Amino acid sequence: MTTALDQALAQIRPDVRAAHAYVVQPSHGVLKMDAMENPYRLPPALQQALGERLAAVALNRYPAERTALLARALARHAGVDDEVGVTLGNGSDELIGLLSIAVARPGAAVLAPVPGFVMYEAFAKQQRLDFIGVPLRADDFQLDEPAMLAAIAKHQPALIYLAYPNNPTATLWDAAVIERIAQAAPGLVVMDEAYQPFASQDSLALMARQKNVLVMRTMSKFGLAGVRIGYLLGAAELVDQIEKLRPPYNISVLNAEAALFALEHADVYAAQAAELRQQRERLFAALQALPGVHAWPSQGNMILARVPDAAATFAALKARGVLIKNVSALHPLLANCLRFTVGTPDENTRLLAELTSCLS
Repeated sequence: MTTALDQALAQIRPDVRAAHAYVVQPSHGVLKMDAMENPYRLPPALQQALGERLAAVALNRYPAERTALLARALARHAGVDDEVGVTLGNGSDELIGLLSIAVARPGAAVLAPVPGFVMYEAFAKQQRLDFIGVPLRADDFQLDEPAMLAAIAKHQPALIYLAYPNNPTATLWDAAVIERIAQAAPGLVVMDEAYQPFASQDSLALMARQKNVLVMRTMSKFGLAGVRIGYLLGAAELVDQIEKLRPPYNISVLNAEAALFALEHADVYAAQAAELRQQRERLFAALQALPGVHAWPSQGNMILARVPDAAATFAALKARGVLIKNVSALHPLLANCLRFTVGTPDENTRLLAELTSCLS
């Protein structure tokens, strides 16, 4: 007998019913080194100042002027000219969703190197776009330029994502290769710079030269993962099209005010990023020295490493109260690979001690 629930479920698209929700690992009571968060909080004095400022926000009003002020403040923080367009998302995830909607025409394709950020494919498929994943080079996780250019010529993608640095490999790709890809692209090229605070290069100059290039950033790695602020920069004519799709009140007044406060204290967050870059090099050297471990150089706040048995090592660390990310099932190139978030000195010391014990 068909029930009302069965009838209601039948109205949901089959591909949605067959999909899996994004899983966030429970992390209460463990050392959390799985999500590339900034481990540092604000100093107590700034915590108090922020609390007082948020308490004065008019929660009875919809977001308006402060959100617009935040958009321009982020553009200034990035160092771009006033004529550059900017729009905000509830994290970069929402912007990826809006970009997918913007190019969603019958037969349109989205292209990205793989392994990469899983949400590029997820949002493309939600809009019934073809997703073309082009494998990275197996030895160094660099872009396979001939394969990328061939895929562009064949599929004529409406949208190309290039994470810079990439997740989960933390690779900063060859800038000349990226420029040739942007020149060959028939549509939008989005440089996803989520990990820009930890990288030695950015793509703002490329954006200025190639008008089909947009730069997407987030305040999550800046130190505000809980605030959910993403922003998209680029030619105003292109960004304005994405702005049309943005929900009018997608950034709450509390989130906007917290972000403005953070930008006023950008030096504090810059010091935190500098410390994490130093800790990244310490962690990389220590991982490289462990028997049976191969770690790849990183330009993010994470390190990808191959171990003899990723599943066993992940489980052993979790049993010891250390949560990392097992990425080995995401793509064949990531066989037996784990991803470690860079933490504080004490967190990294504990991670290395527990990992050494697990591997031995």
